[in-house]
Amino acid sequence: MGSDFKAIPLIDIGPLVEKIDDPDMVGDEGLLGVVRKLDDACREAGFFYVKGHGIAESLMTEVRDVTRKFFQLPDEEKLKIKMTPQSGYRGYQRVGENVTKGKPDMHEAIDCYTPIEPGKYGDLAKPMEGSNLWPDYPSNFKVLLEEYLSLVRDLSRKIMRGIALALGAPLDAFEGGMAGDAFWVFRLIGYPVSADIPQEQRTDIGCGAHTDYGLLTLVNQDDDICALEVRNQSGEWIYAKPVPGTFVCNIGDMLKVWSNGIYQPTLHRVVNNSPRYRVSVAFFYESNFDTTVEPVEFCREKTGGVAKYEKVVYGEHLVQKVLTNFVM
Repeated sequence: MGSDFKAIPLIDIGPLVEKIDDPDMVGDEGLLGVVRKLDDACREAGFFYVKGHGIAESLMTEVRDVTRKFFQLPDEEKLKIKMTPQSGYRGYQRVGENVTKGKPDMHEAIDCYTPIEPGKYGDLAKPMEGSNLWPDYPSNFKVLLEEYLSLVRDLSRKIMRGIALALGAPLDAFEGGMAGDAFWVFRLIGYPVSADIPQEQRTDIGCGAHTDYGLLTLVNQDDDICALEVRNQSGEWIYAKPVPGTFVCNIGDMLKVWSNGIYQPTLHRVVNNSPRYRVSVAFFYESNFDTTVEPVEFCREKTGGVAKYEKVVYGEHLVQKVLTNFVM
Protein backbone atom coordinates (compact mmCIF):
# COMPACT_ATOMS: atom_id res chain seq x y z
CA MET A 1 0.00 0.00 0.00
CA GLY A 2 2.99 2.30 -0.22
CA SER A 3 5.08 3.82 2.56
CA ASP A 4 6.97 6.92 3.61
CA PHE A 5 9.95 5.92 1.49
CA LYS A 6 12.70 8.55 1.26
CA ALA A 7 14.56 7.02 -1.67
CA ILE A 8 13.78 4.72 -4.58
CA PRO A 9 15.32 1.24 -4.37
CA LEU A 10 17.94 0.11 -6.90
CA ILE A 11 17.74 -3.53 -7.99
CA ASP A 12 20.37 -5.46 -9.92
CA ILE A 13 18.13 -7.66 -12.08
CA GLY A 14 21.02 -9.45 -13.82
CA PRO A 15 20.11 -12.90 -12.40
CA LEU A 16 16.47 -12.43 -13.48
CA VAL A 17 17.36 -11.32 -17.02
CA GLU A 18 19.72 -14.27 -17.37
CA LYS A 19 17.52 -17.02 -15.88
CA ILE A 20 13.81 -16.06 -15.97
CA ASP A 21 13.11 -17.78 -19.31
CA ASP A 22 14.59 -21.10 -18.14
CA PRO A 23 11.85 -23.11 -16.32
CA ASP A 24 14.56 -25.12 -14.56
CA MET A 25 15.88 -21.94 -12.87
CA VAL A 26 12.66 -20.84 -11.13
CA GLY A 27 14.05 -22.01 -7.77
CA ASP A 28 17.47 -20.39 -8.31
CA GLU A 29 18.48 -18.41 -5.23
CA GLY A 30 19.91 -15.49 -7.21
CA LEU A 31 16.69 -15.19 -9.21
CA LEU A 32 14.51 -15.48 -6.10
CA GLY A 33 16.58 -12.76 -4.42
CA VAL A 34 15.65 -10.40 -7.27
CA VAL A 35 11.99 -11.46 -7.01
CA ARG A 36 11.94 -10.60 -3.28
CA LYS A 37 13.40 -7.16 -4.00
CA LEU A 38 10.80 -6.55 -6.72
CA ASP A 39 8.06 -7.50 -4.26
CA ASP A 40 9.41 -5.10 -1.61
CA ALA A 41 9.76 -2.28 -4.14
CA CYS A 42 6.26 -2.74 -5.58
CA ARG A 43 4.71 -2.80 -2.09
CA GLU A 44 6.73 0.04 -0.57
CA ALA A 45 7.34 2.56 -3.34
CA GLY A 46 5.73 1.42 -6.60
CA PHE A 47 9.00 2.66 -8.16
CA PHE A 48 12.45 1.11 -8.51
CA TYR A 49 15.61 1.49 -10.58
CA VAL A 50 16.99 -1.50 -12.49
CA LYS A 51 20.59 -2.16 -13.44
CA GLY A 52 22.08 -5.33 -14.91
CA HIS A 53 19.24 -5.24 -17.43
CA GLY A 54 21.35 -6.10 -20.47
CA ILE A 55 20.64 -3.01 -22.60
CA ALA A 56 23.83 -1.12 -23.41
CA GLU A 57 24.17 2.26 -21.72
CA SER A 58 25.57 3.58 -25.01
CA LEU A 59 22.27 2.68 -26.75
CA MET A 60 20.24 4.35 -24.00
CA THR A 61 22.32 7.51 -24.46
CA GLU A 62 22.06 7.36 -28.26
CA VAL A 63 18.25 7.13 -28.03
CA ARG A 64 18.13 10.26 -25.86
CA ASP A 65 20.58 12.06 -28.16
CA VAL A 66 18.58 11.34 -31.32
CA THR A 67 15.41 12.46 -29.52
CA ARG A 68 17.09 15.72 -28.51
CA LYS A 69 18.22 16.30 -32.11
CA PHE A 70 14.63 15.96 -33.31
CA PHE A 71 13.35 18.46 -30.76
CA GLN A 72 16.04 20.94 -31.85
CA LEU A 73 14.58 21.03 -35.38
CA PRO A 74 12.51 24.03 -36.56
CA ASP A 75 8.79 23.79 -35.79
CA GLU A 76 7.84 23.36 -39.44
CA GLU A 77 10.02 20.24 -39.62
CA LYS A 78 8.62 18.76 -36.41
CA LEU A 79 5.05 19.49 -37.50
CA LYS A 80 5.50 17.24 -40.55
CA ILE A 81 4.62 14.40 -38.16
CA LYS A 82 2.01 16.34 -36.16
CA MET A 83 -0.36 14.30 -34.03
CA THR A 84 -3.99 14.49 -35.19
CA PRO A 85 -7.12 12.38 -34.69
CA GLN A 86 -6.58 11.18 -38.28
CA SER A 87 -3.12 9.84 -37.32
CA GLY A 88 -4.63 7.73 -34.53
CA TYR A 89 -3.21 10.19 -31.98
CA ARG A 90 0.31 9.27 -33.05
CA GLY A 91 3.02 11.82 -33.78
CA TYR A 92 4.41 15.12 -32.55
CA GLN A 93 2.69 17.44 -30.09
CA ARG A 94 3.83 20.94 -29.20
CA VAL A 95 4.45 22.31 -25.69
CA GLY A 96 1.15 22.62 -23.84
CA GLU A 97 -0.85 20.29 -26.12
CA ASN A 98 -0.65 17.39 -23.65
CA VAL A 99 -3.04 17.92 -20.73
CA THR A 100 -2.97 16.30 -17.28
CA LYS A 101 -6.09 16.78 -15.14
CA GLY A 102 -7.14 19.75 -17.25
CA LYS A 103 -3.82 21.63 -17.08
CA PRO A 104 -1.36 21.95 -19.99
CA ASP A 105 1.98 20.21 -19.52
CA MET A 106 5.18 22.05 -20.31
CA HIS A 107 6.66 19.47 -22.62
CA GLU A 108 6.76 18.50 -26.28
CA ALA A 109 6.63 14.88 -27.34
CA ILE A 110 6.33 12.21 -29.98
CA ASP A 111 3.73 9.57 -29.11
CA CYS A 112 3.90 6.06 -30.58
CA TYR A 113 1.70 3.02 -29.98
CA THR A 114 1.54 -0.58 -31.12
CA PRO A 115 0.36 -0.30 -34.75
CA ILE A 116 -3.33 -1.24 -35.10
CA GLU A 117 -4.71 -2.57 -38.37
CA PRO A 118 -8.16 -1.16 -39.29
CA GLY A 119 -10.88 -3.33 -37.79
CA LYS A 120 -8.53 -5.45 -35.66
CA TYR A 121 -10.45 -4.71 -32.45
CA GLY A 122 -13.73 -3.59 -34.00
CA ASP A 123 -15.02 -0.24 -32.72
CA LEU A 124 -12.97 -0.50 -29.54
CA ALA A 125 -9.74 0.77 -31.12
CA LYS A 126 -11.12 2.81 -34.00
CA PRO A 127 -9.81 6.19 -32.72
CA MET A 128 -6.28 4.76 -32.43
CA GLU A 129 -6.02 2.73 -35.61
CA GLY A 130 -2.94 3.38 -37.74
CA SER A 131 0.84 3.22 -37.84
CA ASN A 132 3.42 5.40 -36.14
CA LEU A 133 4.79 8.59 -37.69
CA TRP A 134 8.58 8.66 -37.86
CA PRO A 135 10.54 11.78 -38.85
CA ASP A 136 12.88 11.85 -41.85
CA TYR A 137 15.52 13.53 -39.71
CA PRO A 138 17.59 12.46 -37.88
CA SER A 139 18.01 9.87 -40.62
CA ASN A 140 18.70 6.97 -38.22
CA PHE A 141 15.71 7.81 -35.98
CA LYS A 142 13.30 5.05 -37.01
CA VAL A 143 15.87 2.22 -37.28
CA LEU A 144 17.46 3.09 -33.92
CA LEU A 145 14.18 3.42 -32.07
CA GLU A 146 12.68 0.24 -33.49
CA GLU A 147 15.79 -1.66 -32.33
CA TYR A 148 15.44 -0.06 -28.89
CA LEU A 149 11.71 -0.83 -28.76
CA SER A 150 12.30 -4.54 -29.35
CA LEU A 151 14.81 -4.61 -26.46
CA VAL A 152 12.67 -2.74 -23.91
CA ARG A 153 9.63 -4.84 -24.81
CA ASP A 154 11.55 -8.02 -24.05
CA LEU A 155 13.04 -6.54 -20.88
CA SER A 156 9.56 -5.52 -19.69
CA ARG A 157 8.25 -9.03 -20.36
CA LYS A 158 11.05 -10.47 -18.21
CA ILE A 159 10.45 -8.03 -15.35
CA MET A 160 6.73 -8.86 -15.45
CA ARG A 161 7.66 -12.55 -15.12
CA GLY A 162 9.55 -11.60 -11.97
CA ILE A 163 6.57 -9.58 -10.69
CA ALA A 164 4.31 -12.58 -11.33
CA LEU A 165 6.54 -14.72 -9.10
CA ALA A 166 6.66 -11.91 -6.52
CA LEU A 167 2.86 -12.04 -6.25
CA GLY A 168 2.90 -15.83 -5.92
CA ALA A 169 1.48 -16.33 -9.41
CA PRO A 170 2.71 -18.70 -12.12
CA LEU A 171 5.71 -17.46 -14.07
CA ASP A 172 3.61 -16.84 -17.19
CA ALA A 173 0.64 -15.15 -15.48
CA PHE A 174 1.10 -12.00 -17.58
CA GLU A 175 1.29 -13.88 -20.85
CA GLY A 176 -1.46 -15.55 -22.90
CA GLY A 177 -4.82 -13.81 -22.51
CA MET A 178 -3.50 -11.16 -20.08
CA ALA A 179 -0.45 -9.75 -21.85
CA GLY A 180 0.77 -12.37 -24.33
CA ASP A 181 0.20 -9.77 -27.06
CA ALA A 182 1.12 -6.84 -24.82
CA PHE A 183 0.13 -3.44 -26.16
CA TRP A 184 2.80 -0.79 -25.78
CA VAL A 185 2.99 2.98 -25.62
CA PHE A 186 6.21 4.89 -26.31
CA ARG A 187 6.69 8.58 -25.52
CA LEU A 188 9.77 10.62 -26.44
CA ILE A 189 9.53 13.73 -24.30
CA GLY A 190 11.37 17.05 -24.22
CA TYR A 191 11.08 19.46 -21.31
CA PRO A 192 12.12 23.00 -22.26
CA VAL A 193 13.75 25.48 -19.92
CA SER A 194 10.97 27.57 -18.35
CA ALA A 195 12.47 30.84 -19.58
CA ASP A 196 12.14 29.59 -23.18
CA ILE A 197 8.35 29.24 -22.91
CA PRO A 198 6.26 32.37 -23.57
CA GLN A 199 5.04 33.87 -20.28
CA GLU A 200 1.35 33.54 -21.19
CA GLN A 201 1.73 29.78 -21.77
CA ARG A 202 4.06 29.00 -18.90
CA THR A 203 3.25 26.81 -15.91
CA ASP A 204 5.69 25.26 -13.47
CA ILE A 205 4.81 21.64 -14.26
CA GLY A 206 6.51 19.68 -17.03
CA CYS A 207 3.99 16.88 -16.50
CA GLY A 208 1.25 16.98 -13.86
CA ALA A 209 0.83 14.41 -11.09
CA HIS A 210 -0.58 11.13 -12.39
CA THR A 211 -0.32 7.36 -12.30
CA ASP A 212 0.37 5.31 -15.43
CA TYR A 213 -2.37 3.29 -17.13
CA GLY A 214 -0.81 -0.10 -17.74
CA LEU A 215 1.35 -2.73 -16.06
CA LEU A 216 4.94 -1.43 -16.08
CA THR A 217 6.79 1.70 -17.22
CA LEU A 218 10.50 1.96 -18.06
CA VAL A 219 11.96 5.48 -18.13
CA ASN A 220 15.30 6.33 -19.74
CA GLN A 221 16.06 9.83 -18.43
CA ASP A 222 18.90 12.31 -18.86
CA ASP A 223 21.81 11.48 -16.56
CA ASP A 224 22.34 14.89 -15.02
CA ILE A 225 18.97 16.64 -14.46
CA CYS A 226 16.71 16.00 -11.45
CA ALA A 227 13.08 16.53 -12.50
CA LEU A 228 11.05 13.34 -11.97
CA GLU A 229 9.36 13.38 -8.55
CA VAL A 230 7.49 10.57 -6.78
CA ARG A 231 5.02 11.11 -3.93
CA ASN A 232 5.28 8.99 -0.79
CA GLN A 233 2.41 8.19 1.54
CA SER A 234 3.03 11.31 3.64
CA GLY A 235 2.61 13.49 0.56
CA GLU A 236 6.31 14.35 0.25
CA TRP A 237 7.76 14.56 -3.25
CA ILE A 238 10.91 12.44 -3.55
CA TYR A 239 13.31 12.95 -6.47
CA ALA A 240 13.92 9.97 -8.77
CA LYS A 241 17.50 11.15 -9.18
CA PRO A 242 19.19 10.01 -12.37
CA VAL A 243 21.39 6.94 -11.97
CA PRO A 244 23.37 6.51 -15.22
CA GLY A 245 22.77 3.24 -17.05
CA THR A 246 19.57 2.41 -15.16
CA PHE A 247 15.91 2.51 -16.04
CA VAL A 248 13.46 4.04 -13.59
CA CYS A 249 10.54 1.59 -13.41
CA ASN A 250 7.07 2.04 -11.98
CA ILE A 251 3.91 0.00 -11.84
CA GLY A 252 0.57 1.13 -13.27
CA ASP A 253 -3.21 1.03 -12.88
CA MET A 254 -3.76 -2.36 -14.54
CA LEU A 255 -1.40 -4.09 -12.09
CA LYS A 256 -3.30 -2.48 -9.20
CA VAL A 257 -6.58 -3.94 -10.50
CA TRP A 258 -5.11 -7.38 -11.30
CA SER A 259 -3.43 -7.68 -7.87
CA ASN A 260 -6.54 -6.34 -6.06
CA GLY A 261 -4.45 -3.50 -4.64
CA ILE A 262 -1.56 -5.58 -3.27
CA TYR A 263 0.58 -3.40 -5.55
CA GLN A 264 -0.42 0.25 -5.88
CA PRO A 265 0.82 2.72 -8.51
CA THR A 266 2.43 5.86 -7.13
CA LEU A 267 1.66 9.43 -8.11
CA HIS A 268 4.53 11.09 -9.93
CA ARG A 269 5.18 14.32 -11.82
CA VAL A 270 7.93 16.18 -13.67
CA VAL A 271 9.15 19.65 -12.68
CA ASN A 272 12.10 20.85 -14.78
CA ASN A 273 13.72 23.67 -12.82
CA SER A 274 17.02 23.04 -14.54
CA PRO A 275 18.55 25.72 -16.80
CA ARG A 276 18.91 22.99 -19.45
CA TYR A 277 16.54 21.18 -21.80
CA ARG A 278 15.66 17.71 -20.47
CA VAL A 279 14.91 14.54 -22.47
CA SER A 280 13.09 11.50 -21.16
CA VAL A 281 12.12 8.38 -23.15
CA ALA A 282 9.29 6.42 -21.54
CA PHE A 283 8.14 2.93 -22.54
CA PHE A 284 4.82 1.66 -21.21
CA TYR A 285 4.20 -2.10 -21.20
CA GLU A 286 0.49 -2.83 -21.06
CA SER A 287 -1.92 -5.75 -21.10
CA ASN A 288 -3.41 -7.03 -24.37
CA PHE A 289 -5.49 -4.21 -25.88
CA ASP A 290 -8.81 -6.07 -25.67
CA THR A 291 -8.22 -7.82 -22.34
CA THR A 292 -10.69 -7.42 -19.49
CA VAL A 293 -8.51 -6.86 -16.41
CA GLU A 294 -10.01 -7.79 -13.05
CA PRO A 295 -8.72 -8.87 -9.64
CA VAL A 296 -7.51 -12.46 -9.92
CA GLU A 297 -8.81 -15.02 -7.44
CA PHE A 298 -5.60 -15.73 -5.55
CA CYS A 299 -4.98 -11.99 -5.04
CA ARG A 300 -8.57 -11.57 -3.81
CA GLU A 301 -7.99 -14.39 -1.33
CA LYS A 302 -4.93 -12.58 0.03
CA THR A 303 -6.89 -9.32 0.46
CA GLY A 304 -10.06 -10.27 2.30
CA GLY A 305 -11.81 -12.29 -0.41
CA VAL A 306 -13.62 -9.38 -2.06
CA ALA A 307 -12.73 -7.63 -5.34
CA LYS A 308 -11.80 -4.02 -4.52
CA TYR A 309 -11.86 -2.84 -8.13
CA GLU A 310 -14.31 -3.08 -11.00
CA LYS A 311 -13.20 -5.00 -14.06
CA VAL A 312 -11.85 -2.78 -16.84
CA VAL A 313 -11.21 -3.36 -20.54
CA TYR A 314 -7.70 -1.99 -21.03
CA GLY A 315 -8.36 -0.62 -24.54
CA GLU A 316 -11.44 1.29 -23.34
CA HIS A 317 -9.41 2.75 -20.47
CA LEU A 318 -6.63 3.85 -22.85
CA VAL A 319 -8.90 5.30 -25.55
CA GLN A 320 -10.84 7.31 -22.96
CA LYS A 321 -7.57 8.77 -21.63
CA VAL A 322 -6.16 9.48 -25.10
CA LEU A 323 -9.34 11.26 -26.26
CA THR A 324 -9.17 13.66 -23.32
CA ASN A 325 -5.40 14.09 -23.05
CA PHE A 326 -4.70 16.50 -25.87
CA VAL A 327 -5.58 20.00 -27.01
CA MET A 328 -5.11 20.15 -30.78
